[in-house]
Parts: sequence; C-alpha cells; structure tokens
Amino acid sequence: MKIKLKENKTEEVGVLIFSMLDILGKVGIPLNGTARRLERMAMACLAVGDIRTNFQEAKSADDDFFLTSREIIAYENENYGEHISSGSYDDIRRKDLELPVQAEVVVKSSSFDTQATNNPKRAYALHPLFADLVKHYNMPQWEEKLESYLNKIQLFKEELERKRELEKIPVRLPSGIDLQLSVGEHNVLQKSIVEDFLPRFGMGAEVLYIGDTSDKFLYMNQDMLKQIGFFTLEHEELPDVVAYCKDKNLLFLIEAVHSTGPMSEIRVRKLKKQLEKCTAVPIFVTAFLGKKSFRRWAMEIAWESEVWIADNPEHMIHFNGYKFLEIHK
Repeated sequence: MKIKLKENKTEEVGVLIFSMLDILGKVGIPLNGTARRLERMAMACLAVGDIRTNFQEAKSADDDFFLTSREIIAYENENYGEHISSGSYDDIRRKDLELPVQAEVVVKSSSFDTQATNNPKRAYALHPLFADLVKHYNMPQWEEKLESYLNKIQLFKEELERKRELEKIPVRLPSGIDLQLSVGEHNVLQKSIVEDFLPRFGMGAEVLYIGDTSDKFLYMNQDMLKQIGFFTLEHEELPDVVAYCKDKNLLFLIEAVHSTGPMSEIRVRKLKKQLEKCTAVPIFVTAFLGKKSFRRWAMEIAWESEVWIADNPEHMIHFNGYKFLEIHK
C-alpha cells in the first residue's frame, strides 16, 4: 500500500515503513487508520525489532531486545527522521502498538514474567516468530514462511491463553461471587481491597464494579449502579473498585495505586461532578500495597479522602479534619 509519509523520511526508511505495513496487513492487522497512524504503527514495530536498514537485522524477545515506550520514541527520532515529543509515550502503548500487541506481533515483557500488565517500566519486543518471518520478506520462501507463521502463531496464542488462565488470581466478592483476575501486582491489590478492606471498613458494602487489567468490565451490577444514579462505566474517571453500603447509603470509590496516581484533588473534583445525580454519599479511597508506594504519592492525595495500606490492613489514614478529632473528647 502507498500512503503519504511525514516529511524528513529517507527513501530507505520509507521502504522499511511500507514493507512493514505490507507484512502487518498479511498477518491480519487491519490497515484502515489514518496515514499518520499507520506510519506510527509501522515505525513502532520497526523500532522494537531494532531494524534500521533492512529486515535481516530484526531482533526479538529471544535476543533479549526490549524497548520501553520512551525508548521507542527516542529510537524513532534518531533513526526514522521523527521529532516525537518524549511526553507522548502513552500514545505508543495506547495507539501505535495496540493492534500489533493484540495480534501477538509485538509482545510485552510481562508475557515472559509476572510483572504487572500496567507496570510503566514494561517493555516491548518483536515476537520471535514474527522476527523470523520478516527476515524472509520478499525472498523465495516468503509464502511458505507466511503460511507457517500463521499456523504457529495460532498455536502460540492458545498456549499463552492456557498459561494466563493458570496464573489467574482468584477473588471472592462479599456477595459470594467468585472472579478471576489477571496476574500482576495491581490485581493483587484489588484482591486485598475486596477481601481485606471491605470486610473491615465497608460496613457490609457490596461490590458494584471491579475492572481487570485485561478486562475493564470484569464485573458490574448494572441494576444497582443505575438505581443510585451512578455515571456511565465508560467514563475515563472510573475508579478501580466501586462498592455500595445500602444500610448507610455510602458509595466507596476506590483507586488501587500501583503505577498510576491516587485520588488527587483534581480527580476527586472530576468524580464529584460526574456524581451530581448520584443519591449515595461518596467516600474516596486510595489503596496502596505498602508504605513505600504511599510515600511516593502522599503529596498528591486529596483532602476529605481516605487511604488504606494493604500490608497494614487494620488501619486507615484519614486526610480529613475536625470530625476525626471528635473521637478524642
């Protein structure tokens, strides 16, 4: 396919980009985005394969060549005539590599260990099978290699899915419903919130929503959420866990902090705006695995909110004022 590339591309780089797009299309990735989006996707795949001049250079996870999103930006700027801002690193994960990762063309380092899938330090590499495939592009064995790749990658996906199922984290909701969370520290914390925090401080609260790093809408009680006037679950401000205490009409909005931020002043303000039609009284909670992560984010935590630390489950930290001094009278 031919698209108009951004300026400052050498002919050699242009050939690599168009060739990579051709390969991606042949392995089933849809090429229906904008010209710039397709260009960015191709460059990201080239970068994680350490491909500067030709496909024979391709490296993969087997070569232990991984790049973080920030390193991908630096690589593209240095080798492909780009001037991408280092601050746009999140676009690499959410846009440029979204489809290649889904298609297993690119793999995350979390596929090879048990680090959290939302760890900001995770890195990306070409799948070894895909790296081998691109090395044969436009060669006599290309069609044979392509057919073999498509068969092998399907088997790999099935094996990986079985592995992920075995590594699931079981969690039981207060209502008795059993769920399976993906492996990772973020979901370890979510399990603690459900099984340790809510029984101690939730006053009988039932979980109305809990997401997962691989399934944002893992569990939700749509009827009760609608009944109390909760905002749409598709909203970007949605906390990790939402629980409701019917007896006291309290709504717990709980953020499990592993790599992203806590309930900050701005976050709480946005949530309150979204909750204007909600009939329950909101309680904003930030949960941490340990004191180390709490110290990292302490300066950003909003007043009139609560903090719970999983390795000290019997206690809470109240970022509140006079009402908690009353108990000392």
